[in-house]
Formats: sequence, C-alpha cells, structure tokens
Amino acid sequence: MAIGIGYLIASIGAVLAYLLSKGKTKRRKYIAWGIALMLPISPALAFSLGLTYAVSVGDGWSALIMVYIFPILFLIGLVMLLVGIFTKEDAKKFSGINKRN
Repeated sequence: MAIGIGYLIASIGAVLAYLLSKGKTKRRKYIAWGIALMLPISPALAFSLGLTYAVSVGDGWSALIMVYIFPILFLIGLVMLLVGIFTKEDAKKFSGINKRN
C-alpha cells in the first residue's frame, strides 16, 4: 500500500509539473521541473523504488538503496532549478521591434 502511494505522489507531481510548464518558456520549464523534482517527486520515488527493490530481493536492508536514489534525484532537480534561474532569455526572440523587411 505504501509503495503505491509513493508512486501516486510522484505521478501527481510529474503531472502538475507538466501542466505548470506547458506553453511556457524554456526558463520557466526548468524552474517548474526543478522544483517538482526536488519536492514531491524525488522523496516519493526514492521511497517507492527502495521498498519495491527490498520486496523483490527479500531483504529489508536493501531498502537502504533509497538513501542513494534520493540525493541523486534531488541534485538533478537542484541543477535544473539553478539552470532555470540563471539563464537569460533572448530579448530579440520575444520582441516584435526587431522585425524588419
């Protein structure tokens, strides 16, 4: 039951990140996916994957793989968030002033 709830939380986080980033600039997409990956997705997914692996192997100590999965996913989300914060959008791309025939 707990494994399914973890997968459900990770799926809801991914769907919300997709909805928040749909039709936005690349910068906003990085920010939305970075926050979503750090907060709801990485802890729930690490928990669920760790327990799934422990059940399949049959050893409770193997669930500690979540200790390795969580920081990796969290750092990926942090890098995505920082890329979104520190990238500059091209001003010519969004303004109609520079269009000349």
